[in-house]
Amino acid sequence: MKEFDIQEYMTKGVERVVKDAIKATVKDPKGSAFMMRFATASKKASKKRRNSEDNGVHIPPFLIASITSSCNLHCAGCYSRTNHQTEDCAPKNQLTDEEWKKIFKEANEIGVSFILLAGGEPLIRKDVIKTAGEFEDIMFPVFTNGVFVDDEYYNLFLKKRNIIPIMSIEGGKEATDSRRGEGIYDRLIANMDKFHEKNLIYGCSVTVTTENIKDVVSEDFISSLSSRGCKAVIFVEYVPVTEESKELAIGDKEREFFSRELDRLREEHDEMVFVSFPGDEKSSGGCIAAGRGFFHINSHGGAEPCPFSPYSDINVRDTSLKDAVNSKLFRALQAQDILKDDHDGGCVLFEKKEEVERIINSYY
Repeated sequence: MKEFDIQEYMTKGVERVVKDAIKATVKDPKGSAFMMRFATASKKASKKRRNSEDNGVHIPPFLIASITSSCNLHCAGCYSRTNHQTEDCAPKNQLTDEEWKKIFKEANEIGVSFILLAGGEPLIRKDVIKTAGEFEDIMFPVFTNGVFVDDEYYNLFLKKRNIIPIMSIEGGKEATDSRRGEGIYDRLIANMDKFHEKNLIYGCSVTVTTENIKDVVSEDFISSLSSRGCKAVIFVEYVPVTEESKELAIGDKEREFFSRELDRLREEHDEMVFVSFPGDEKSSGGCIAAGRGFFHINSHGGAEPCPFSPYSDINVRDTSLKDAVNSKLFRALQAQDILKDDHDGGCVLFEKKEEVERIINSYY
């Protein structure tokens, strides 16, 4: 059986979404024109990355940018709050709008095609979201809880089609409100219906736990998203950060079930793109963090392997994005094959955090 290739799947999936989006925006000349321009821009970005590779510099196509450490919700089991990376109020010394603009500009120059905006809750930073809209050769999926989506944001999404909201949902109403707060599910459904009405592309992210695994791959749930115009579903395996939350993390048995269901969904729902993190990575030659396929910039500028592995030895305030993606830590993680190590499933860097700490401590 041929091993699943996430890079090949993502490439084909993006092409399909762009094609579907062009069809969906026939009556919206601005939206249709953008999607055609982005298809051309993504090919040019790919060529830039190939040229860099030929010169011995690896540039990943994806960047995750946590543009704020502030969040308005207290979701049950949130890894970011447990690690004290997210707070109610924005801490001092976060990257400014101008500093993020500099990062987006360099990312565009070196061939990064996608910058995933995260947090905290990224829609709190409306200034940065507007800045992202200026770089139309880059697609900016925005991972949001959906609470701050208002008329001003709808108008921004209409004008700047490179900003794609990805709303977090846990399955049905009970599961979503139980983890995220009363009334969140209804707010998300209202947002979806309005996105669909306006022919705006959007996606959903789902944290997969032992409690919701069957529901979130069910035909009822996926069909309900599809009928509302959802074009992408990103499944993220829950990563436990405390002993009490370990029971929420799926094991081998659940992962085998999930893998079979994911194959079924990909076959039966070709109108949508399905991505599993980190499951797809394990089946395609290892974790793609630490610059192999993506890396993470935190709200203070630290370049980290990924949001689940908050270790950094370099800051983009002091260096270029190109230097950051080739940091000592990233090179060491790749050279020592930790990213390709066998592990239980979940997140390899979180599981092997003591080894990551040993590497970074060796520099100081």
